[in-house]
Amino acid sequence: MGLKLLVKKGLGEMGFNAGGGAINWFPGHMAAATRAIRDRLKVADLVVEVRDARIPLSSANQDLQPHLSAKRRLIALNKKDLANPNIMPKWVRYFDSCQQDCMPINAHSKSSIQKLLELVELKLREAISREPTLLVMVVGVPNVGKSALINSIHQIASSRFPVQEKKKRARVGPLPGVTQDIAGYKIAHQPSIYVLDSPGVLVPSIPDIETGLKLALAGSVKDSVVGEERIAQYLLAVLNTRGTPLHWKHRNNRRAEGIQYDPAKKVEYNLKDLRPRRMKPANASSVLYIEDLVAEVQHALYLTVSEFNGNVEDESDLEGLIEQQFETLQKALKIPHKASEARLMVSKKFLTLFRTGKLGPYILDEVPDS
Repeated sequence: MGLKLLVKKGLGEMGFNAGGGAINWFPGHMAAATRAIRDRLKVADLVVEVRDARIPLSSANQDLQPHLSAKRRLIALNKKDLANPNIMPKWVRYFDSCQQDCMPINAHSKSSIQKLLELVELKLREAISREPTLLVMVVGVPNVGKSALINSIHQIASSRFPVQEKKKRARVGPLPGVTQDIAGYKIAHQPSIYVLDSPGVLVPSIPDIETGLKLALAGSVKDSVVGEERIAQYLLAVLNTRGTPLHWKHRNNRRAEGIQYDPAKKVEYNLKDLRPRRMKPANASSVLYIEDLVAEVQHALYLTVSEFNGNVEDESDLEGLIEQQFETLQKALKIPHKASEARLMVSKKFLTLFRTGKLGPYILDEVPDS
């Protein structure tokens, strides 16, 4: 209840709606893209709906579901490396109970995508016998990894089949909305199979504010639209109400073992470098620095929760705990006390650690009761 009330009170003011309200987050190109996707779906032989494994339900485009359910469909839960492996099988069983094919994947893993292709070919086997050309359409909300998936499929298919034309790659970026036109990529001959990429589109309005916050936390809505502080506040609320920081008590702390990065050496390492597109080779000192930073953050949050005497189900108590945690995180993240935008800096760094999996794998959505 504490989380629900906090979302309604402090976070629910943002108003996720196309008409604007407090925030207009539905870009004009999404409306045109939605119409184009619906037209292409009519001729698609199979649809791969890519969702974020951390939010298997919240990352579904509800407006497209009636169209998708009428097609051969495979739900690919991407970014499984960032999702809790203990809970992922429960989601697979849930989709199985709904008679829906589902597969957790990592779009950057060759073996993972090979398994996906095998399932795609299995589902297309019936259509292959009577159609010389087949269309596979990839759809999903922004930033779930559609273009990264298509690039991986193209690389694998190019090694399997004699592709005549020059290899094309989909544009990939760390921000939502990078792919803004629908483009086709030929991945095989005999039969000819084309994979159609599509821009990520959200529904025109999200009546459930918490779903909107989950999408923002996963990066499907730009941070600047919702506000990094709001998103970080929501993340802390979720972690606190689930008691996650209490599980960090026994996490390895390198300082406890006497292993440290060299403080005399200036560590030029930006947390933004953790994002996939900006990945740079890190030296040993940088790796230790990041691991020490994560240990500091986890220890700081563990202490705030373990020493908390209030009730996380109480809205005011939860709000007070989160305020205390922002101050604690500022110290753990080594942000100058007098920094004019300290709270914003705390939010950005904390969100980066979570989104890159440095705080551990996590699933925000809860499995519905069967």
